[in-house]
Amino acid sequence: MMPIYDLQSMWLLIPAILFTLYAQSKVKSTFKKYLRVPSKRGYSGYDVARDILDRNGLRDIAVERSSGSLSDHYDPRKRVVRLSPEVHQGRSMASVAVAAHEVGHALQHAGGYVPLVIRNNFVLPIASFGSKTAWIFIFGGLFFQIQLFGVDLLDLGILLFAAAVLFQVVTLPVEFNASTRAIALLGDYGYVEESELPGAKKVLNAAALTYVAAMAAAVLQLLRLIMIRNRR
Repeated sequence: MMPIYDLQSMWLLIPAILFTLYAQSKVKSTFKKYLRVPSKRGYSGYDVARDILDRNGLRDIAVERSSGSLSDHYDPRKRVVRLSPEVHQGRSMASVAVAAHEVGHALQHAGGYVPLVIRNNFVLPIASFGSKTAWIFIFGGLFFQIQLFGVDLLDLGILLFAAAVLFQVVTLPVEFNASTRAIALLGDYGYVEESELPGAKKVLNAAALTYVAAMAAAVLQLLRLIMIRNRR
């Protein structure tokens, strides 16, 4: 049996940890920088979100103010776009870029964007269960030779963890597409000037980096678990 803190496989997590720390630092610094850059046309994040939704026939989707920094998200169950205070009322490049990105998810939902449908309807339920229970089975399998439904506990835990990894993988195209939509909407609808679009892209690219880091960390952790399992 190999313990979960198996030193021979710990090296796999080092680049993931460093990448994650870099991504978190990058998104915070970039967001903070462009939060101080006012949008020349003066739209607030709320203005942008509400106008895009209305133009696309989504007047039933509310735009609400959430609490906490970087808490922006689209809730597909309640059909609500929630924007953090600095985005909701802010008139900066960061504010309009993030608002357009979150509305991009609402447009994906309304248009039946396939990766989003797959993630929310098929991958998410399994990944949600897997993320909550995988480590219970993994720890149990490391210390006890027990089978459940004819499957070793450790193998079952790894399979459940793999479902959580799959969620991270499927999330990438969803996030990248929302950012692509956001940049197009900002330019096409005239919320920002052409010269401001590179700044908006930097904000959204930094945010996307956190999803790449999360996926990389999950994949490397999965590989580590497989290595431990094979050496057990």
